Amino acid sequence: MVTDAQGKRLLSRRVLNDETVLLELIVDVLALSEDVLRAVDINHGGAALLIGLLLSDSQPRAYLTGLAVHQASAGYRGRGKTDAKDAFAIADQARMRNDLGLLRPGDEIAVDLRTLTGRRTGLVCDRTRQINRITAQLLEI
Repeated sequence: MVTDAQGKRLLSRRVLNDETVLLELIVDVLALSEDVLRAVDINHGGAALLIGLLLSDSQPRAYLTGLAVHQASAGYRGRGKTDAKDAFAIADQARMRNDLGLLRPGDEIAVDLRTLTGRRTGLVCDRTRQINRITAQLLEI
C-alpha cells in the first residue's frame, strides 16, 4: 500500500513473496516518488526477503509492532482482519507517526538478544524434556 502525505492511496496491490515481484514493486513505488518511507510490521521470518531487498537503497525503513497495527486497524472502517486493512493501517500510521523505530540491518544488540533468547528457549525445552522423561520412568515403576 502506498499513500501520499495526505493519506490518499496511490498504489495498492497484493504481491507474492518472490524476488522478481518484489523488485517490480520497489521500482513502481520509486516511480511514484523518490522520497519514501517503507514500513513493515514483521522484522524477521517471512519479511526477510523484502527487508533484504530494501536494504540496497538509502530510503528509511520503519517498523511497527504487530500489536500497534492491530490497535490502529481497530480505528479504521470495516470489521475483521484483512491484509488490505492491515496494509492501509501500516501505511497510515507510518505517515502520521514520528515515533516509529527505524529498521536497521545487522543491529548487533538485537542479533545478540535473539541469539541469547533462542539459546535460553532451547535450554528450557531440554530441561522440560528431561523432567518429562524422568516422570514417565517413575510412573512406570
